[in-house]
Amino acid sequence: MPFHSKNTLEHWVAEFIAARGAGEDVRVAIQERHGGQDTGLVVMPLENAPNTVWIEPRENDEDLAWHVLIEPSTEALDLTSFELNALTHELQVAAELCAFLQEKSLGHFEPDMEPKAEPETAATE
Repeated sequence: MPFHSKNTLEHWVAEFIAARGAGEDVRVAIQERHGGQDTGLVVMPLENAPNTVWIEPRENDEDLAWHVLIEPSTEALDLTSFELNALTHELQVAAELCAFLQEKSLGHFEPDMEPKAEPETAATE
């Protein structure tokens, strides 16, 4: 699974918020991965539903595909058309943030996780 530090994700989320003008409540929570790696979990609380949205790379996905998880709720949603429209706007922001994080991840390696260059072999004459 791709590795992104909490610090990197916080920087990317701040960049998204500044560019998009939305998602001010998004935060990066501490999440420890294998070997105690400093990873983060992007969390977006919803104002128009009792759920929380989590955004992260898929486990065991070598293609750097990010996904959105919507926390389950035991409550039925009872929304007016205005509230439903606001909820769809929130989910659109989550979708855009997910795509933004996936795009930022392409070709990005954390400093301590840089791929090692293969040593060059000397040509023999």
